[in-house]
Amino acid sequence: MIITVVLVSIAILLLGYIFYGRFLANHLRLNDSNPTPACTINDGVDYVPAKPAMLLGQHLSAISAAGPIVGPILAALWFGWLPALIWIVIGSIFIGGVHDFSSLVVSIRHKAASIGQIVRQYMSRTSYILFLSFVWLALVYVIIAFTDITAQTFKTMSAEVAFGPGVAASSALYIMLSIVMGVLLYRFNLNLKIATAIFVPLILFIVWLGPQMPAPILNFLMRITVKQWDVMLLVYCFAASVMPMWILLQPRGYLGGWLLYLTIFIGLIGAIFGGFEVQYPSINTEGIKSIVNGKPLFPILFITVACGACSGFHAIVNSGTTSKQLRRESDAKLVGYGAMLLEGLLAVLALATVMMLPGSADILKEDPNLIYAHGIAKYLNLVGINFNMAFPFALLAFSTFVYDTLDVCTRLARYILQELLGLQTKMGGIIATVITLAVPLAFLTLTKEKGYMLAWPIFGISNQLLASLALLAISVWLIKTGKKSYYAVIPMIFMMTMTLWSLIRHVAGSLFCMFDGSLIKPDMILSAIFGIILFTLSLWLIWEAVRVLVLRPKESKESAEFAS
Repeated sequence: MIITVVLVSIAILLLGYIFYGRFLANHLRLNDSNPTPACTINDGVDYVPAKPAMLLGQHLSAISAAGPIVGPILAALWFGWLPALIWIVIGSIFIGGVHDFSSLVVSIRHKAASIGQIVRQYMSRTSYILFLSFVWLALVYVIIAFTDITAQTFKTMSAEVAFGPGVAASSALYIMLSIVMGVLLYRFNLNLKIATAIFVPLILFIVWLGPQMPAPILNFLMRITVKQWDVMLLVYCFAASVMPMWILLQPRGYLGGWLLYLTIFIGLIGAIFGGFEVQYPSINTEGIKSIVNGKPLFPILFITVACGACSGFHAIVNSGTTSKQLRRESDAKLVGYGAMLLEGLLAVLALATVMMLPGSADILKEDPNLIYAHGIAKYLNLVGINFNMAFPFALLAFSTFVYDTLDVCTRLARYILQELLGLQTKMGGIIATVITLAVPLAFLTLTKEKGYMLAWPIFGISNQLLASLALLAISVWLIKTGKKSYYAVIPMIFMMTMTLWSLIRHVAGSLFCMFDGSLIKPDMILSAIFGIILFTLSLWLIWEAVRVLVLRPKESKESAEFAS
């Protein structure tokens, strides 16, 4: 039964947090007597100390997005639920958790420096430029994919019922609610517990209110096309990126965290008390080939599950926004390592929405977000909440996970472009944001419907490859500062092998499919070009690491200004 799978997964993840988390904390030498950048700088805009509970919610909602839902569901459909489950549990404890925890610690030890700045200090300026370029390209793909996924959610229909407009209305109300909460917290000093007691129930109210909005409003929202939603979401990303964190990002992330917790709770209750049997095949492969589409289990499983086990995007969040808000070093275990394991649990619960279905179920032909929403709706139906209320709630939760990441991702891409171009003024931040969003805007307006489908394959590979490169930088830092590094080096080698293998397959496939008869496929050409660029950057960065550690092991650090 599903209850057995879920409870065993929870037990293993909890043991991982207690014992391996303690092991990592000891090796990283957490010490609360070291002041964090959030406390020493505290500029009220980017550097703002946050309570652990608030930061955990914001961080978890920022890193989760669609990855731990879409990835595990796709992996289960292609390979069966058992290979996906094994990788989620093992990967999140020993690879994703190590990646997240150590990237947060290395950042706060260097004045909340980005991973790119760590690369610059411990490797070379060339490595720094290469790494930031890689990260910026990866973030652009995140923005493209997640913007269009959210836009598609706002147009969702099921059984001829238009759920999308109600979800869009609830989403707009959710953003306004977050701004009000931010003002009350930081300008009127409202107690966080009181704010939580007021605003968390209001989230549930707006979930109900969205679909109940007057018909003219819902009809207007229904007439908005996917492409128009794409543009409006990018405008939102611009505004959210340049606003002070306390106005929107912190309260929105905190409320999003509660919505995420609620969704996890619903998933747990449904999986444990719903009595659902496992119906979908545990192994859906023929040898090492998927019987669904011929994709090999190795290496495709690892880049498909993606964020449910490991994600390079997390390192950018950790060293971009979270490290600027961490109040003390000991909070890094809860926020960095704990959030990754919670994301692993979310991935297991997403997997359960496939496990409960027979292989012939019609819903399995739909997009992963609808499969997930269908499962959550079935859980809510156990307590008497009808489908027409439960399904929009699940879709709102899904879209919230996604666009919670969108504004964080845009802010991070802005930071990186400012670093690369030296645009350190307020106007420079605006310029960097405009440049960053211009690429997704051009891509999404020029492609056909479901433009995210063109970006998703290279997004998945680049995200996992980014994790490998972040682990490479962390390993260099550990080695050059005299710390034990094997717990980062071994995951780095494994992830690097799987992702480069996947990237080679992707480039070869794109080149093979470049021509359709006498016609040239521009999307395949673009995909191949980006794949070659990412592959080249990766190999170059690996060479830089070898040069620093092996060929010039005694080379002095480039700069001491980042050291703490």
